[in-house]
Amino acid sequence: MTRRRLVVFTALLLVLPAFVFAGGSSEQKAAASQPQSSPQTVRFWYHLDNPQATIDPIVQEFEKNHSNIKIEAERIPWSSYFEKLTTAIAGGSAPDAALVKLWWQPQLVNLNALQPLDPWLAKWSGKSDVYDRVWELTTYQGKHYYMPLQDVILYVYYRKDMFKSAGIGEVPKTADQFLADAQKLTHDGACGFGIRGASGGHDFWLTFVGPYINSFSQAGLTTQSVVDANQWYINLFRKYHVSPPSTPSDGFRETIANMENGKTAMTIHHIGSAAGLVAALGDKIGAFVVPAASNGKRWTSFGDEETALFSSSKVKTAAWDWISFLATAKYNLQWVKASGQVSINKSNASADYGDLNPFMKVTSESMPYAQILPAVPATTQFVSTVWPATMQQAFLGQITSKQMMDKFGQLYGGSGK
Repeated sequence: MTRRRLVVFTALLLVLPAFVFAGGSSEQKAAASQPQSSPQTVRFWYHLDNPQATIDPIVQEFEKNHSNIKIEAERIPWSSYFEKLTTAIAGGSAPDAALVKLWWQPQLVNLNALQPLDPWLAKWSGKSDVYDRVWELTTYQGKHYYMPLQDVILYVYYRKDMFKSAGIGEVPKTADQFLADAQKLTHDGACGFGIRGASGGHDFWLTFVGPYINSFSQAGLTTQSVVDANQWYINLFRKYHVSPPSTPSDGFRETIANMENGKTAMTIHHIGSAAGLVAALGDKIGAFVVPAASNGKRWTSFGDEETALFSSSKVKTAAWDWISFLATAKYNLQWVKASGQVSINKSNASADYGDLNPFMKVTSESMPYAQILPAVPATTQFVSTVWPATMQQAFLGQITSKQMMDKFGQLYGGSGK
């Protein structure tokens, strides 16, 4: 963990207990009516991948139906989102509600930063319209701290035109075929596979190493099969050179820009990138389910994003009204069409996404292989600092595959799945 993050998390431990309610259960206080003022302002932080997308129409519709509530929505760059959020919590200036990631939940719960939503959910009429599996994945320690917002399931994007030029007639079904195709696609300055080596690239890595991990524990992360799979992944860059020289530092923007510019023929992301890629490439862009490992298993990251209500909020009921509004079918569909993701509502299953329908199909086909990282505090550190720093060291030849997996094993210890 960097010194800066260490300071932030230390500050969190010192400051956040002051935000916990004194006397009575937090559930009872959450359900109690808030002091009314006209209007109440709900500060809401969020992120959208598409810079042209906007949630203004949804905010306006909400305020039209809730004349006593104003939404102060602030869009935060993803590169600084988590750090800005934790810094704000530590400094006593957290938003009332915000978009959150699944793997942040254990740490935020342990720091008493989140308000349980169960008292409100017990009375919310829209609960049954949210997929049961989403509730299962987002429940933590028997409580609901997160309100479902959108499903995020990863798959492989590919350049149809580059496949055709290389004489590749069908998409790869296995990791070995994937490598063979990536080698054919690597020539004349172009590379077969755009790897995200910087923060967020753990999802790429898990596509190929995850099928061999039986548990996120020291024992499960250091088996020979996992070490070998990790070496295979490192070799994509170091031995086979099917990814760009900039791979160790490439983030989201670089991998997508390389696809658009014809510098790479394949990369991994979710439907949030589909609109931009279609706008840039038209029918040259396609998608397919992640390839199977040699053991027959597949792993694709289920990284859905939710909203949370923070325990320090002074307008909890108003904030609840907002986040439950976003999870209601009509408005959730508006949200996901802006964010480019998938609705969490059963009643939106047959919705028409226009040009994105082919990518919706691949998203649905990928659902059976969707996996999540374990809901333990170590996961936040793994994703935010340990994985990117360690992966970069391995790509640069500074550590071996075994040393890399030993570091992960030491972080998780006996955590298990």
